[in-house]
Amino acid sequence: MADGKFATSISCMDGRIQIPLSKWIKEKFSVDYVDTITEPGVDKMVAEDFNLESIKSKIAISINAHKSQLIVVSGHHDCAANPVSDEDHFSLIKKDVEVISSWNLGVTVLGVWVDNSWNVNLIKD
Repeated sequence: MADGKFATSISCMDGRIQIPLSKWIKEKFSVDYVDTITEPGVDKMVAEDFNLESIKSKIAISINAHKSQLIVVSGHHDCAANPVSDEDHFSLIKKDVEVISSWNLGVTVLGVWVDNSWNVNLIKD
């Protein structure tokens, strides 16, 4: 069993967003560690129900082994794997929150956008 408070980040594999996301999650939610689940263009993958079993199994490890109580799913500016408009990303991220929330994991699920200055912005309904 791991010591400390954990959250879970589901994000694109793009290395430019990992540090800003982790820092934001730690500061905003007072967690010690952020488990990261990465896939290229993950906001599109989740919204379109592509390869979700792998993501679900990784979330289960984070929740069960590390007692994560927060999942943050994100999209970002300049995504090579999902080169759509910001507005399309926002819609996908909102859908991602709905999809992951529908799994009834008993945790908080939030969506965020990492903008062109690498700032993290909460996506609201």
